Amino acid sequence: MNATNSAFKAIADPARREILRLLRGGEMTAGELAEQFDMSKPTMSHHFAVLAEADLITRRREGQTIWYGLNTTVLQDVLSWMMDLTVTDTKGRKK
Repeated sequence: MNATNSAFKAIADPARREILRLLRGGEMTAGELAEQFDMSKPTMSHHFAVLAEADLITRRREGQTIWYGLNTTVLQDVLSWMMDLTVTDTKGRKK
């Protein structure tokens, strides 16, 4: 699956979109993110894995703690691609 398809698969789920929204405020630990959801740890891990596979989030380990953050470069690329789909020229035609 290419990067764009992986990103769209990742953001198709409301829980994953909420994780991305939460990470807009800065890095958070897996535990801090999990506290925001009524889900099992394996389900949260799955969501983190899908987001990481799509390269939408970064993760780093400090001892026993995993920190997650937004990969803003990939998000910007996806948003730019989406905007290109909707951009029209001055005569109202799609570019």
